[in-house]
Amino acid sequence: MDGGRPMDLLRFSTAGSVDDGKSTLIGRLLYDSKGIFEDQLAAIERTSLRRGNAAVDLALLTDGLRAEREQGITIDVAYRYFATPRRKFIIADTPGHVQYTRNMVTGASTADLGVVLIDARKGVLEQSRRHAFICSLLGIPHIVVAVNKMDLVDYSQDVFEAITADFTAWSAKLDVHDVTFIPISALHGDNVVERSTKMQWYQGPSLLYHLEHVHIASDRNLIDNRFPVQWIVRPMSDEHHDYRGYAGQVASGQFKVGDEVVVLPSGARSRIKQIDTFDGQIDEAIPPLSVTLLLEDDIDVSRGDMICRPHNQPTQTQELELMCCWMHERQLQVGGRYWVKHTTRNVRGIVDAVRYRIDVNSLHRDQGAETLGLNEIGRLRLRTSSPLLVDEYRRNRLTGSLILVDETTNETVGAAMVVGAEELAAEEDAEMSARAPEDQSQAAAAA
Repeated sequence: MDGGRPMDLLRFSTAGSVDDGKSTLIGRLLYDSKGIFEDQLAAIERTSLRRGNAAVDLALLTDGLRAEREQGITIDVAYRYFATPRRKFIIADTPGHVQYTRNMVTGASTADLGVVLIDARKGVLEQSRRHAFICSLLGIPHIVVAVNKMDLVDYSQDVFEAITADFTAWSAKLDVHDVTFIPISALHGDNVVERSTKMQWYQGPSLLYHLEHVHIASDRNLIDNRFPVQWIVRPMSDEHHDYRGYAGQVASGQFKVGDEVVVLPSGARSRIKQIDTFDGQIDEAIPPLSVTLLLEDDIDVSRGDMICRPHNQPTQTQELELMCCWMHERQLQVGGRYWVKHTTRNVRGIVDAVRYRIDVNSLHRDQGAETLGLNEIGRLRLRTSSPLLVDEYRRNRLTGSLILVDETTNETVGAAMVVGAEELAAEEDAEMSARAPEDQSQAAAAA
């Protein structure tokens, strides 16, 4: 608690190439912030000793799968929780290898901040660019570029500044607005929890200090009121025989008692009579609170409906333009039929067309692509059996996202984001920027 107010929660994801020290960094954060139990520490001390390591291998705190420990790489998404006096944290430790792109998308989809690790000896690699692109694609508001292993380049300011310049040039082509660069040594703890004494030239915060203080409250959309109805609450007891509430999670906006609202798709209007939570009634609900809304009028509301403001409504459409990450070994098929899960609503959908497949390393768009394979990302057009109530993903990550589910196996096969005209223009600008150096070199060769 801070000044009588509950601590807020920061969700952040981590991504890095193999041997960039990502697992060691998370282990260092947990260890130095007292975020692990004594028995956990004792277990990794024993394992480190058995392996003949000179020091405790903090990476063992996160590489939980046996295959991860044996291969020395992160395969699946691992979630870790820790807290400091200022803030609570959930870490999504995501794999960096291209063959696990779907895992990274899954782990980073709800993140407020993304930590991209770069090995100081290797600089900005293709994987680093891919990680930045995925953070941009998923609309992560804040990115921290942690330049790790500074101890192996003699804590060189020149090395750090060269990497900063290289990454800045790349991120300028993406929809990324807040990038912070921090030189660290996860192995020795430099600038992870405490400021390092070995890089006096660096005047910025430690990684943990930045995580504790980065401002995330303004990242929430408090303008567009969106409340997908998940459940109809009817206790049916003598005491509550006339109680009818609509339970769900506030996706965006601010819902207050007395507000005029409209229920979509029916268009029925009413006012909010009461807002209930597990702890009692409240006067106002903001994201990501889970609440039950009671309306003044007895109108027909069902699971999958959406409560919003009369003059600020999502788009009702059966034709969707999507950026999709394909997550299954069986390729996407044009004309393929899938279940579409969007907020609390499930409908059937057909893929009408694949617009292009995007090379996440170069941003080049292959407009001749006719399908998407495992871990590939592309733009497609989807038609649904009944209208969905959507916003563009850049404006609302919850109402702007959906998943595709195989009708026969019930497996999740794709994760998609609703895009619009502005996103298409931004993609075209990004590709033109990415290709500009190539075009210039070709022109020079022709001259």
